Amino acid sequence: MRSSRKLTPTACCRGALLLAGLLASPSAFADYPVASHRYLADPASLVHDGRVYLYGSNDDDNVKADGSDDGYKMASFVAISSSDMKNWTDHGEVIRVPRDASWAANTWAPSLVERNGTIYMYFANNGSGIGVAKSDSPTGPFRDAKGSALITSSTPGASGQNIWLFDPGVFIDDDGQAYLYFGGNGEQNARVIKLNNDMVSVSGSASAITIPYFFEAAWMHKRNGVYYLSYSTNPANGMRIDYLTSSSPTSGFTHRGTVGPQPPKNNNNNNHAAIFEFGGSWYHAYHNRSVANDAGEPPGYRRNLGIESFTYKEDGSIVPVTYTTDGLKQVKNLDPYVRVEAETFNAQRGIETEPCEEGGMNLSNIEDGDWVRLRGVDFGEGAESFSARVASAGQGGSIELHLETPDGALVGTCAVGATGGWQTWSDVSCAVDGATGVHDLVLVFTGGDSYLFNVNSWQFSPVGGGGAGGGDAAGSTSSAVSGSGGGAVAGSGSGSGGGSTVGTGGASPGPMSSAQASSGGTSGGQAGDEAGCACRAASGAPSGNALVLTALLAASLGLRRRGRRSVAPD
Repeated sequence: MRSSRKLTPTACCRGALLLAGLLASPSAFADYPVASHRYLADPASLVHDGRVYLYGSNDDDNVKADGSDDGYKMASFVAISSSDMKNWTDHGEVIRVPRDASWAANTWAPSLVERNGTIYMYFANNGSGIGVAKSDSPTGPFRDAKGSALITSSTPGASGQNIWLFDPGVFIDDDGQAYLYFGGNGEQNARVIKLNNDMVSVSGSASAITIPYFFEAAWMHKRNGVYYLSYSTNPANGMRIDYLTSSSPTSGFTHRGTVGPQPPKNNNNNNHAAIFEFGGSWYHAYHNRSVANDAGEPPGYRRNLGIESFTYKEDGSIVPVTYTTDGLKQVKNLDPYVRVEAETFNAQRGIETEPCEEGGMNLSNIEDGDWVRLRGVDFGEGAESFSARVASAGQGGSIELHLETPDGALVGTCAVGATGGWQTWSDVSCAVDGATGVHDLVLVFTGGDSYLFNVNSWQFSPVGGGGAGGGDAAGSTSSAVSGSGGGAVAGSGSGSGGGSTVGTGGASPGPMSSAQASSGGTSGGQAGDEAGCACRAASGAPSGNALVLTALLAASLGLRRRGRRSVAPD
């Protein structure tokens, strides 16, 4: 049965968005949040086979069926990936507990690394311990690798006063030695322990690392022989991402400064960052609460992902991140002449995703006016036709192909009929005219009042059979692709921290906001001047173009999907 629950922005937010559209420049048609159809947090990175994979705690688990908050109940991780840093493919849930680790109740703050063809995923079972799962593919499925927790309070050196045993950060050094960083809730509560070569057992005792203002989210990376240990500071010190450096992975650290301040639209709440290198540039993935804030939903337990690039000074210190909404350079164009998974996009309005019986994921629960946008699509000398793999148990509809914006130049329209089922797949095609060169592409879905159809993949055919020459398409590889290796190679640093915080004052810590942690359990975590309908108008005005206004308004309304069908893969 298909979900009928779709949430829309509140009336006040619609009014604010209209004002924003009137005042905004075209640059307000922003890239962020990443994967705005999902609530994801605590990002961890893995570079594998020319793609960046980001894994996040699934904050959709925190939302009850009636739409109210249920606290930090994350029990699954979701993966997304990109080859161009603009367009992201949704790979869905890659692990869920207790299905994939029977001893665990939660999965908070992932951390991944590849060794000898196997990808190891470390996760926190709330604040009580750390587990490990493994897979031969970055898209999973990940299964329990040990049968019990890897780190508990009985692990030598792991105990401490009110220590939170969570936020694992795995790192393999250049000499092959693996380390696991973890802990939280106090300057004396960060730990590091050696991992054996099997990656599922520890060697010796955990060592304490004294970290100024330490709260959570320890993350290690290495550059030019220097070890960088980043982390979230405590509420009293702004919950920013600071960092230490050392010539050793386990001791001798010196506080050097800040990687990133408290992100915008994060309600002064918990912070978490993943730092990674891809294609010669360095990136800072983080979470905030902009989707929930802009949609007028409760932001406390509903976080979303963003990414910024950053640089280093000559002395090795980090130039602090500047938060933007469109800050990343697209590292290569998307090739439309190879199969592109439909769940690959840069921005969206209204769509949802679900597991596809043909493998991977598909777009689902599509309604009239929903759309997805892809950035930097290279049509080369021109496209002649478009085809899509679709399924519909309803009356179908149409796929309109627009350039630049949802109301931009129309270059093709494909009719989609009923196929007999939401997973009964068929191919449709249509002629294309006017698509040449590099453009943003928007697939706009139109039809009646009910759900229209699902989309699994799409592809253009070039005029005369030639290619665009724009490089590999982001997301063109099937979501079901298997492979080994993680790309988070020795010395590059793969680790994690956790924005999911646990409370103090009890023998068994439970999840609570960082504002609660700082005040001994009082209500908090949703303060700030951007709660509710906080819609920001950019400076500058459009050139009297109603098309731009309509596109910007539609984009803003679509930041948060209006609901989603939640289906866990087997």
